[in-house]
Amino acid sequence: MLGTSTARSLSVGKQRRLAQIADAAGRFALVACDQRGNLRRALNPESPESVSYDQMVTFKGQVIKTIGPFVTGALVDPEFGAAQVIRSGELPGSCGLIVAVEETGYEADAHDRQTALIEGFDPRKAARLGASAVKLLLYFHPEAGRARRQLDVVAAVAAGCREVEMPLIVEPLSFSIDAGAALSPNERRRVVVETARVLSRLDIDMLKLEFPVDVVAETDRAIWRHACEEVTAASTVPWLLLSAGVGFELFAAQAKIACEAGASGVLAGRAVWREATEVDGVDRLDWLETIARERMVTLRAIVSESGRSIHEVFAKPEPVAERWYEAY
Repeated sequence: MLGTSTARSLSVGKQRRLAQIADAAGRFALVACDQRGNLRRALNPESPESVSYDQMVTFKGQVIKTIGPFVTGALVDPEFGAAQVIRSGELPGSCGLIVAVEETGYEADAHDRQTALIEGFDPRKAARLGASAVKLLLYFHPEAGRARRQLDVVAAVAAGCREVEMPLIVEPLSFSIDAGAALSPNERRRVVVETARVLSRLDIDMLKLEFPVDVVAETDRAIWRHACEEVTAASTVPWLLLSAGVGFELFAAQAKIACEAGASGVLAGRAVWREATEVDGVDRLDWLETIARERMVTLRAIVSESGRSIHEVFAKPEPVAERWYEAY
């Protein structure tokens, strides 16, 4: 069952910015390159702390330059990517820009995680930079002790986004609140669906979600589809599928099912470019220009064929009144 549209509508600024990261039909084929801690570990597993600023900036620039022309938008961080790929010319003019606003990692313990925001950066600066949207990663479990504080973080970022009409994409990552345990397959599905229900009622514009099924424990793809339909029914905003570091073939299968079940696209990272971290120089560029591009083209085709347009989710815009700008 697909979720139903609510009375929620987009401001003119948000409507325009979302169009900058979507295709003409209102679907999203986005590449994520905002990883920081994970990327350091991938570039140098034995000594991630030795990965330099220049190495991080170079890798992100190479990914964006080679894949950028084949996506509707790119997600980067302000620390190593956002201004850098603009200044270098590696971000194509046709590629919308999404900027992360959270610090990498989390505060508190693994069973009650707290998201921290990047000091010195906010939605207003993202707007000045020319961003099309901001993304907030949020560690979230509906029953966690810090769940209320996490919702307050969303509210604070949403208020800043509303001021400058900047779309807010929230990326909740689930975790177990039981010390020494991981989320069971049934609990994972429940948490992902309930998280979509809770967060989509806030003043946000899109969700970037984990696949709701533990595909190692559950191989029945009919169950995968039903779980994705549950997510769509629970959410009042469009949702995108994140890749969570799975292999490309598996992610492509997940993306097809998620889009057929109501997702509006993908925001794919390591599933597209992970192996590029294992090589350098000409070999890295060759790999990105062939394999990574082919992967992104495949994902874009899936999204184009099966994704749900955001025009089916948001309310139809009201006509623009004469002299609208006087009260704007």
